[in-house]
Amino acid sequence: MATNDQEQRAQREFIATRLINAPTALVYKAWTDPKHIDKWWGPYGFRTTTSEINVKPGGTWRHVMHGPDGTAYPSKVVYKEVVPNERLVYDHSGEAAFDNINFEVTVTFVPEGDKTRLTMHMLCASVEEYKFIMNDFAIEGNKQHLDNLEAHLVEMSDNYQDFTITRAFNAPRQLVFDVFTQPEHMAKWWGPKGFTMLVNNMDLRPGGSYHYCMVSPEGFKMWGKFVYREIIAPERVVFVNSFSDEQGNLTRHPMAPNWPLEVYNTLILTEADGKTTLKLSGHPINASQEEIAIFNAMHESMQQGFKGTFDQLDEYLATL
Repeated sequence: MATNDQEQRAQREFIATRLINAPTALVYKAWTDPKHIDKWWGPYGFRTTTSEINVKPGGTWRHVMHGPDGTAYPSKVVYKEVVPNERLVYDHSGEAAFDNINFEVTVTFVPEGDKTRLTMHMLCASVEEYKFIMNDFAIEGNKQHLDNLEAHLVEMSDNYQDFTITRAFNAPRQLVFDVFTQPEHMAKWWGPKGFTMLVNNMDLRPGGSYHYCMVSPEGFKMWGKFVYREIIAPERVVFVNSFSDEQGNLTRHPMAPNWPLEVYNTLILTEADGKTTLKLSGHPINASQEEIAIFNAMHESMQQGFKGTFDQLDEYLATL
């Protein structure tokens, strides 16, 4: 039977766990190496800059998270316990206008085969502080935080190969950005040649999604989904693309069951002399070695597929 102390503790703690598709040493490195931590720390659309980090008992990590709206969230971490590849315990405190945000965090890294069971345990000083800090946004933000970690771990792996395609368009950058981020435009060019858009629902924001259904000339329906990670108009969009069903749930490729469930994409637009260069890069996340190998083997075919899609985009831009 739980004591009053245990019940009160349960009311001021938050626990999140996830099985990460990466070896423990790599996950720990991503969490503690200054070359990596700024590249993934924070929810979708956030960027982190570190001014000081010393991962040892008594050491400090000072950093600022920059929100999509430009708000800066300065923070200070003081490490209490550091066991490489196993455990981190630290006190986290906000600074300046956010000095009322304080809690203790314990992170454990437990090997499960070639994967890692990551557990984050956050303990607030009081129930009132827990209620102030932990809300729907904070819980979703923690999920997005771990999503970003998983995506960066792929880039750290030895077998990482990015698929990249670059294309120049005779149109200003803002227009190219618009046709990628407005559903009425996407319906006119996105997808394989000959397909038409049947469903075209877009919620353009970090954490939002684009759910669509394309129909082949033979009447075959193909559902897909983007989940947006970062949007910086008019230069950058980061999204995870997957096949889906009518309800938006992830599904396997209808013709390739070993295709990765999720592909992490970065779209970058640059402009010179009124023309725009589009660079699209992608790689699987949360994928098995077999799925990664299949994705890598299909790079040439993907180049041809995207060429057809971007041909349609080129033709559509010429009408605007």
